[in-house]
Amino acid sequence: MTTRSKAYHALTSATIYPIPTSYAKAFADPHWVHAMQTEFSALQVNDTWELVPRPDDRPVILCMWLFQHKFQSDGSLERYKERMVVNGKSQTVGIDCEDTFSPAVKPATIRTVLSIAVSRSWPIHQLDVKNALLHGHLNETVFMHWGL
Repeated sequence: MTTRSKAYHALTSATIYPIPTSYAKAFADPHWVHAMQTEFSALQVNDTWELVPRPDDRPVILCMWLFQHKFQSDGSLERYKERMVVNGKSQTVGIDCEDTFSPAVKPATIRTVLSIAVSRSWPIHQLDVKNALLHGHLNETVFMHWGL
């Protein structure tokens, strides 16, 4: 089955640069470089980290870039999106991490809130917080290395 958004995406996909499979490939494409610069700037503006000498006696976690395309509801490209994240393969349970937490809203909760808003004629607004993850706080000290 082909929907209108899929058909539109098929027509415009020639202008979309592919998702890179490595940092080196992303760095060769100005679209992805711009996306990485935006993310890196947000990390710096929010004082996400503090540069320190690499410790010899503490575990150091590697980081990596994740890339994806974000599309609008009509199937057109909204933006090139990426995130710098820690590489879980370099972590040891009990030393580097205990558990993970990612706040998420269940679809049933969204439907309930929308039902109440519609039944009471409340206005509904949408927003996208691009760097919501940057506003969390860690109680631990984490040493991260950008392994290119």
